[in-house]
Amino acid sequence: MERFICIHGHFYQPPRENPWLEAIEIQDSAYPYHDWNEKITAECYGPNSASRIMDGEDRIVDIVDIYFRISFDFGPTLLSWMETYSPDVYQAIINADRESVISRSGHGNAIAQAYNHVIMPLSNSRDKRTQIEWGVRDFTYRFKRFPEGMWLPETAVDIETLDMLAEAGINFTILAPQQAQSVRRLGAERWEDVSGERINPARPYLIRLPSGRSIHLFFYDGITSREAAFGNHLDRGEDFFNLLLGCFADQKQGPQIISIASDGETYGHHHRLADMSLGYAINRLVQGGHATFTNYGEYLAGHPAEHEVRIIENTSWSCAHGIERWRDDCSCNSGGYKGWNQRWRGPLREALDWLRDELAPRFEERAGRYLKDPWSARESYIDVILRRSKESVESFLAHHAITELTGEEETIVLKLMEMQRHLMMMYTSCAWFFDELSGIETVQVIQYAGRAIQLAEDLFDITLEEAFKGKLSAARSNLEEMSDGALVYDKFVKPAIVNPEKLAAHYAINSLFEDYGDTEEVYRYTVTRHDYQKLQAGVAKLAAGQIRVTSTITRDSEFACFAVLHLGGHVINGGVKASFDCDEFHAIKKEIVMAFERRSFVDIIRMIDHYFGVHTYSLLHLFRDEQRKVLSRVISDTLEGVERAYRLVFENNRVLMLFWQETGMPIPKPILAAAEFTLGLDVRGALESEELDIEKVRNALNEIRRWHIAPDKVEIEFTLRHILEETMEQLAGNSKDPSLLSRVAALVGLLPSLQFEINLWRIQNIYFRMARTAYMDFFGKAMAEDDDAVKWVETFKQIGRGLFFNVNAVLPRG
Repeated sequence: MERFICIHGHFYQPPRENPWLEAIEIQDSAYPYHDWNEKITAECYGPNSASRIMDGEDRIVDIVDIYFRISFDFGPTLLSWMETYSPDVYQAIINADRESVISRSGHGNAIAQAYNHVIMPLSNSRDKRTQIEWGVRDFTYRFKRFPEGMWLPETAVDIETLDMLAEAGINFTILAPQQAQSVRRLGAERWEDVSGERINPARPYLIRLPSGRSIHLFFYDGITSREAAFGNHLDRGEDFFNLLLGCFADQKQGPQIISIASDGETYGHHHRLADMSLGYAINRLVQGGHATFTNYGEYLAGHPAEHEVRIIENTSWSCAHGIERWRDDCSCNSGGYKGWNQRWRGPLREALDWLRDELAPRFEERAGRYLKDPWSARESYIDVILRRSKESVESFLAHHAITELTGEEETIVLKLMEMQRHLMMMYTSCAWFFDELSGIETVQVIQYAGRAIQLAEDLFDITLEEAFKGKLSAARSNLEEMSDGALVYDKFVKPAIVNPEKLAAHYAINSLFEDYGDTEEVYRYTVTRHDYQKLQAGVAKLAAGQIRVTSTITRDSEFACFAVLHLGGHVINGGVKASFDCDEFHAIKKEIVMAFERRSFVDIIRMIDHYFGVHTYSLLHLFRDEQRKVLSRVISDTLEGVERAYRLVFENNRVLMLFWQETGMPIPKPILAAAEFTLGLDVRGALESEELDIEKVRNALNEIRRWHIAPDKVEIEFTLRHILEETMEQLAGNSKDPSLLSRVAALVGLLPSLQFEINLWRIQNIYFRMARTAYMDFFGKAMAEDDDAVKWVETFKQIGRGLFFNVNAVLPRG
């Protein structure tokens, strides 16, 4: 009997970038991480690239790459973020696919995904085609091969989408069992009804399409997949092993493939440490000879479909009503508050459809002046998105332009393409999946619409925003204070909009605290100085200048003049205007500088109001990340005063605290709070000092235990983890430095003193890598009785035990 298993992970996060900055701004809900992509990478995407195999005493005996063992797809927009912000995990994913191609007869584990997770049956034909084309080209760019399969977001499917997949050269996709209608053996006449999840998921199927094309379909095992995603089988590797083993039909003759599909985030984010249960189950199944792990492409090559299938159109894996979750109040939700409804879904989609259709003919006409085929050009624009460079733009224009374009015409074409990109991004499915119109996922797609509107109004000299808000007003929020979509737009979209004046204001305010050069990259803009002067008098600072702001995406460029005054604390007044000529601005700047030299700060504020009018700005107008940095700087003196006050309370009452403790009397909460705050600072300060003071850290930790207090564990964990990661990386790069080895050993020696768990994932990975490189070199020298090498080997083993390794398994020769 041939038993095969294919576990598929659909890895995806909604795009979270500010559409104007093309960067994710800080998200407080992901604390202590910068944003949710970073948090989920730490919890899931990273751990699956280096998952632990444990022994019976919870010690690490091996580290394995889950991506090498399972089938997977990654959202292109997520991989784009990961390529820049988590390159080690990104490369591990690429490498795992490359190795799987070698080990699985040329069939890689990775499959593609429709570009930005739109519900394909709800898209028009043109958008479907672009979503597929962009998904294919993104995949080919990253994995250096053509994708055999493509994941359809939410497995939402219709015949037209399947036909377009087949036309694009895609060989298979994966669906939920409830999406199958009927099956028959190839060549047979009679169809068997298999609706209601009665399809046999242990084989591949062929679906014949009206165009004459065909594509293969795999249907995952619904019961087992739901148990994996929503049950508790991933709490223990043994339980998950038994769940998978129980999928096979012992009495069945011939080959059978068990296909399990779920969100990839199941393994680590939704279920903590579930990647380890998955790795354990895979090892047990393979080593015990219970099953062969494969991927869909390899299985299909060796076991061609013997049955064909018909599907139920307009269905998905996450809506019991088909695809209504993304256009209607169908009762599917994420468990929001009682009494809430999702009647806003329909009006939201109608507003977006109106915007798309309103702009399509305008795009076609304007782009047609410069491009041979505007819609074909849109499909190729993914090559520019993937490689934001002068060369990629030139190649794109050379291929699609009717004739050689001027610089101004090139900017128009790039704006047209960016408008179309944002019109597609605004259909990202997460906007409708959750419960509330003002949720971050829904706000995100409305922001994409806002960016498309901004570009369209500039390109076509029309007014769209008010009409769009009128459409949005039909979408009613569940929150009284949010009212409707129009208010959501005003509250969350308009403040996010970036124009040259706002970018200049950000630059101007930040320049008070940063030493910028003549040319500076600010997110997706290049700022070039033409005139700049900064003055300081006590705590007061003044900056005034003239700059050129150029978008690195559209090449749009504008001059802006500014003056900004900081009077200490958080009080900042500034103005920006684009309409001054050079002589006029020089005169204004001279007047403002003279007032600053006289310390006539009130006059400066009046001048800013007078000369810059409505374009006045404050600290509130900085982008969020820089706002945090600047605010931290301007209140640093205040914080130092608070720290001194807390420390004084703690130090003055330390003896009294001992007396209270000896008598069994409770220590007053204000004094405990001072102790908690002060000792937390001591730990972080000692860890961050140039000369690591381990004894000071240990003493502070002992006092924390003595007083039974709980300082900010998140801050301490974050600090200790990053220092240990940095030191381990240094040791890996210079293993012969005995001081680095001792420093690592001392830091690891602190771990038993902690009253909380530290994330050792990256640290353990570095150790495991060194165990196969530097350790072997020192071990050989130790065998030759080199005293220094013997000491190094013993210290390295000590570190391994402190990092929860079974050193006898990981270092078998030692």
